[in-house]
Amino acid sequence: MSFLKEIEHRRTFGIISHPDAGKTTLTEKLLLFGGAIQEAGAVKSNKAKKGATSDFMEIERQRGISVATSVLAFEYDGIKINILDTPGHKDFAEDTFRTLTAVDSVIVVIDVAKGVEEQTEKLVEVCRMRNIPMIVFINKMDREGKDAFDLLDEVEQKLGLKVTPLSFPIGMGYDFKGIYNLWEKNVTLFSGDSRKDIEETIEISDLASEELTKLIGEKSAKLLREEVELIEGIYPKFDKTAYLNGHLQPVFFGSALNNFGVRELLDCFVEIAPKPRPKHSEERLVKPEEKKFTGFVFKIHANMDPNHRNRLAFIKIVSGTFERNKPYLHVRQNKKMKFSSPNAFFAEKKEIVDISYPGDIVGLQDTGTFKIGDTLTEGEILNYKGVPSFSPEHFRYINNADPLKSKQLNKGIDQLMDEGVAQLFTLELNGRKVIGTVGALQYEVIQYRLEHEYGAKCTYENLNVHKACWVEPENKNNEEFKEFLRVKQRFLAKDKQNQLVFLADSMFSLQMTQQKYPSIKFHLTSEYN
Repeated sequence: MSFLKEIEHRRTFGIISHPDAGKTTLTEKLLLFGGAIQEAGAVKSNKAKKGATSDFMEIERQRGISVATSVLAFEYDGIKINILDTPGHKDFAEDTFRTLTAVDSVIVVIDVAKGVEEQTEKLVEVCRMRNIPMIVFINKMDREGKDAFDLLDEVEQKLGLKVTPLSFPIGMGYDFKGIYNLWEKNVTLFSGDSRKDIEETIEISDLASEELTKLIGEKSAKLLREEVELIEGIYPKFDKTAYLNGHLQPVFFGSALNNFGVRELLDCFVEIAPKPRPKHSEERLVKPEEKKFTGFVFKIHANMDPNHRNRLAFIKIVSGTFERNKPYLHVRQNKKMKFSSPNAFFAEKKEIVDISYPGDIVGLQDTGTFKIGDTLTEGEILNYKGVPSFSPEHFRYINNADPLKSKQLNKGIDQLMDEGVAQLFTLELNGRKVIGTVGALQYEVIQYRLEHEYGAKCTYENLNVHKACWVEPENKNNEEFKEFLRVKQRFLAKDKQNQLVFLADSMFSLQMTQQKYPSIKFHLTSEYN
């Protein structure tokens, strides 16, 4: 297959939602349709030996939640699909935000009973800022929930989206009979037997036909006709260009757990979702069709194989082809590197690949040379934008609980921070280490992983910090900046990139500092350097 054909045949997308909306279950069912797995794992069941394929870290299996983005690839209908299954839990939102820099489109999963939830709003806001094409999947239709039209209104109002339903439920919960597919003009009937892979699908080109009444009964047929008429009157017709530009979002209904409505979603996705898209670097716009390879690190994962203590850097290929054993330039370090065993992914299963194309995600063995946001090229100096670090919400001192293991502790903290699990700040005054996280649950994850992966034990001590602000002085030599350094010394720290950070203990203190030192800028996000 030619280079351009390979690009045409790729779709890279992320799945986002609030926790428990069924995101990981949907991922599993997409993999089932792609023939990538033979049976789906029971995500929540502790009794089931087999956990969800995409939740492979020990702590994820114990808690039944996703705490790290996993990458899965499979073929469907001649198309190579790369899924990035992201954590829904808000404590791991930063991993999700960074992952959104590596996807070309997104599927948003919404629970029919709970509707639009807080975490979904935040994630969709990031997608809207970047004009990422979105498809909405309203899940758990086999349960009682909100009215379909009310849900569509909620999605429009709360998420600021413009929707158009491409499938519509026939009933809901106990009365759920199936789905009418407006995209393909057919009815899929629900048998309620989740062991059956695919239920009956019947072509219905004309909703007025008697056949519909025979299939679902007079009352349901009458209601469906009225609802479809209403949809055609209220909602815009599907327009692929508007969808690709992020201005129109198709909506599908289904039940991922019962494998229902997933095939319709996947068939439409393969047809309309964007192929790999161009990406802005600080220097210029890079197009996938360019012959020369460029790519960037959007995630680092330590200890994917606990036996070997290895680290993998996840690279999204933006342009050209990435070839095994070919030298590439690590732009930040200005040095050439070769990679003898680049990996393609299937959750924790990896296989070595000789050549990868735009849209693909490749894992490179990393001994500590990569940071999130690093760019690899064939020689051109490029820096991809938009892999920020956000100001954490929680701050704690980290203390060594076993003095004999200080080397292991330092190595563990170093590697986990490179992974982007949390952020490390070293106080200027006394060199004490402070860990900042988006959510409190991350402290447990860090403690667990330090003990089980590095053999080190730590304890925490609370620290009263309101926000971490990256400091940008107008002039490092002026008196105002020197006074700031002297007066605020006990609130100053350096991050892992050695950038100066002001740890403000309250909103009031931050505002007063800004007024007192007007020539200094305080930033709540930091682009990784």
